[in-house]
Amino acid sequence: MPPLLKKPPIMMPNVTLTPAAAKFINRIVRFSGLGASAGLRLAVTPGGCSGYSSEFSPEAFPQAGEQTLEVGGVRLFLGAESRLILNGITIDFTETATQSGLSFIDPNKEACACSSAETAPKPGVTKIEISAIGRGRPAPVLVH
Repeated sequence: MPPLLKKPPIMMPNVTLTPAAAKFINRIVRFSGLGASAGLRLAVTPGGCSGYSSEFSPEAFPQAGEQTLEVGGVRLFLGAESRLILNGITIDFTETATQSGLSFIDPNKEACACSSAETAPKPGVTKIEISAIGRGRPAPVLVH
C-alpha cells in the first residue's frame, strides 16, 4: 500500500489590524446584514503602479480555496495568493477632511514613485478609499 500523502500546512499571514481598521471593517460587515459568520473578502493580486491591486467586499462565507483569518476580532477571507502577499502587513483606517479609507502598511516596501511629492503616501503606505467597497461586487483598487 503506498504511503498517504499529506497536504502541506496552510500558511496564514502575519497581519496586524489597528483598532481603527478593526472598527471600520467590523462596521462594514455588521451593516451588510450578512449574519454572524460574515467577514471581509480581501483579494490582493499583482498589478497597479506599485505591483499590487486589491478588491474587497463583505461576504457571508469564504469561497472555495479561501481561508478565514481572524485578527483583532475581524474575520478576513483570503485566497492563497493574498495570504502570501499580506504577510507582515499592517492594515489601518485613516480619515481626514477630504478622504478616508484603509491603508496597507508594508515596512519593507518603498512608496510608489508615480505620485507627486505633495500627495505621495508615506513609504510603504497604501490608501484604499471607502468608495471602493461593494457588497458582493468588489471594486479593483490600486495599491501603492
